[in-house]
Amino acid sequence: MSKRRKAEKGPAPLPPSALYRVCDSARFDFATTADLPGDFDGPAPALGQERAVEAIRFAIGMRHRGFNLFALGAEGTGRRSLILDHLREAAAARPPADDWVYVENFAATARPRALRLPAGRGRALERDMAHLVEELGHALPAAFEAEDYRARRQMVESEAKQQREAAFSAIQEDAEAHGIALVRTPGGLGLAPSKGDEVLPPDEFKQLPDEVQARLRAEMERLQERLEATIKQVPRWDRDARARLRELEREAVGRAIVHLMDDLRRAWVDLPEVGAYLDDVARDVALNAQDFLPESEEGEHRGEGRPRGPDGRFRRYRVNVLVCREGETGAPVVMETYPTQPNLIGRVEHIAQYGTLITDFNLIKAGSLHRANGGYLVMDALKLLMHPFAWEDLKRALRDHEIRIESPGQAMGLISTLSLEPQPIPLDLKVVLVGDPMLYYLLSHNDPEFGELFKVSADFDWHMERSETNTALLARSVAALARKEGLRPLDRGAVARIVEQASREVADSTRLSTHMASLADLVREADYWAGDAGAQTVAASHVERAVAASIRRLDRVRDNVQDEMLSGTVHIATDGEAVGQINGLAVLELGRFSFGRPTRVTARVRFGKGDVVDIEREVLLGGPIHGKGVMILSSFLASRYATELPLALSATLVFEQSYGGIEGDSASSTELYALLSALADLPIRQGLAVTGSIDQFGRVQAIGGVNEKIEGFFDLCRARGLDGSHGVLIPAANVPHLMLRKDVVEAAEAGLFAVYPVESVDQGMALLTGYPAGERDAEGKFPSGSINRRVAARLGAFMRRAEDLAMPRLSGGLGRNGGGG
Repeated sequence: MSKRRKAEKGPAPLPPSALYRVCDSARFDFATTADLPGDFDGPAPALGQERAVEAIRFAIGMRHRGFNLFALGAEGTGRRSLILDHLREAAAARPPADDWVYVENFAATARPRALRLPAGRGRALERDMAHLVEELGHALPAAFEAEDYRARRQMVESEAKQQREAAFSAIQEDAEAHGIALVRTPGGLGLAPSKGDEVLPPDEFKQLPDEVQARLRAEMERLQERLEATIKQVPRWDRDARARLRELEREAVGRAIVHLMDDLRRAWVDLPEVGAYLDDVARDVALNAQDFLPESEEGEHRGEGRPRGPDGRFRRYRVNVLVCREGETGAPVVMETYPTQPNLIGRVEHIAQYGTLITDFNLIKAGSLHRANGGYLVMDALKLLMHPFAWEDLKRALRDHEIRIESPGQAMGLISTLSLEPQPIPLDLKVVLVGDPMLYYLLSHNDPEFGELFKVSADFDWHMERSETNTALLARSVAALARKEGLRPLDRGAVARIVEQASREVADSTRLSTHMASLADLVREADYWAGDAGAQTVAASHVERAVAASIRRLDRVRDNVQDEMLSGTVHIATDGEAVGQINGLAVLELGRFSFGRPTRVTARVRFGKGDVVDIEREVLLGGPIHGKGVMILSSFLASRYATELPLALSATLVFEQSYGGIEGDSASSTELYALLSALADLPIRQGLAVTGSIDQFGRVQAIGGVNEKIEGFFDLCRARGLDGSHGVLIPAANVPHLMLRKDVVEAAEAGLFAVYPVESVDQGMALLTGYPAGERDAEGKFPSGSINRRVAARLGAFMRRAEDLAMPRLSGGLGRNGGGG
């Protein structure tokens, strides 16, 4: 008993100060956040994201191609806002990007031309062309109504008419001189014998002498040949006349629009591409001048396949301003929230007209690549990858340095109908993708082009050091949020409580969370509760209430689980002692809320073949990491107690009343304690719970969720009544991670609950059983009365039993051999 009492003193419980690291509000040099300075100069400092900020600045400054940026990190760490702040700062120092417009390609209508214009001049060209069309609508009809034009046109038409009439008159005179009449028939002009002014009837012609008939026939054949030759000349004369008319029209149009086009050319003389386009416009107007005449039937049928309307004939002279930078003072920064393929690279729309879909260059619409060209484009990587063709078209644009508007059907060759092929636009921009780390690593591994196009990664951390500098920056960030959103100022106690909660969120008293979204929500909720209490400033009590309220909204399942334990439906013992039974600790995660759940682990041992059976694994409820922990447990057992002889042991381990999957190795020490208790036949104190993984040397290693695990067991013990015998064994490596609830700390201060740091299995067994673990002496033996001595003795008994069972078979076999001899 003396040894047992001595062992009970083992590792001392942690002092209450080690269970929760308090933020001393007296260190703050302000009464409320209203006393802190205003907004930061330039982008707000990224709390704990120095590495990511360096990468962002490098990507922005690197002008070579391929140095696009992928920002990887957890959602809520402020990736987007930080990136946008730095991009806007860099964009403000750069000149505005160019305007881009599409205009008609008069040589190939299906291939509209793209024109680059200085920032803000796209609208000016659009207005100038609209004004030109309006002026042409007045100038050209007036030109065609001018006396000089009408007289010259009439002269050309008269000359053409006279030429035709003179030719036919000459034939008629020749025919009359030879007794032949030139007559008009439904089939055209014809020849017939005549008598005076009358056509000779056929009967009378047959009565003429044969030589007369022969002469008339010969003359008619000659005249017919002459008539046919003249008729063949008529279309050529008409063409010549129309050509002269067109030339006349061009001269009239030229005189009418020369001053208009000269004014336009002078306004755009600094842009040769626009000048060339205006020359094409002048030529097309001259060729299609009839379109400007109000009663021109010819113009009504021009431009088939184009959208119709009041100005349908003049759409080809419009300017489609794809991107306009008018009023912008720096490079563009575009955040594309819905990165579909058309929203990214642009699209060509269609209009239904007479049951047919038609289009022209005016229906070309810009994508986010066009709007961000010359600047920066930010997108969510997951959303981009979820939309068909968007990722591939983005890579093609970045690889080819141009934006090519093409529908998915065209790209895959599924559409054979005629459509527009707009001239590609040169691309020069920086793309920033925002996503989680797993997505970044998957792209890096599976897409060979990804690494060439996104050479820079900004890795956002989820926590930062809890230093005075970072604490002060966190306070300023809270002040900036309160000021920006019109919240009540927070006093220094409230800020201190937020700092403590930031450590709690990352389960590390030496770190602070960089998940600014959750901290901002905490400030907003605390402001709400301050308003509910009628306070003018937010105090620590309001922050505490916000934390409690957020848990209250999510802890229904936790309460139900505890009710099952308190009612005995789920058996968890919190007093007394039991052999081969121990309280393990698990964490259940339900969305954004996680809580600890005690679970009963039992072990049974018997003589066998050295098998340690994990029932969870056998029934496929245990995951691979859990299975690894059990195998490490088996290795430790064999290396400590059976270095020279095999284990003659069969053992079973199970999580009692567990009906779901088990994963993780944080219960491996718990299972080993239960197994050693069963082997040593020593009871374990049920008022203690255990967590921690082990290595092959019996060292207890750190685990996750330590705060939730401790609090889960504490809640059960408190509900049943704390008496000072309750506590939890945790790995000593987890001590810096402790940020326990206030009620747990208060119970520890009152001596009603304890948290023990354990470094080895031997320490844990000593605390759980009250007996010393014992170490091997110089002869390799464990001391009498120790736990290890009892375990070794039990295993030795199993070994001797195995030898006893093997010897009779061996000796019997020898006896039979001897008798046979």
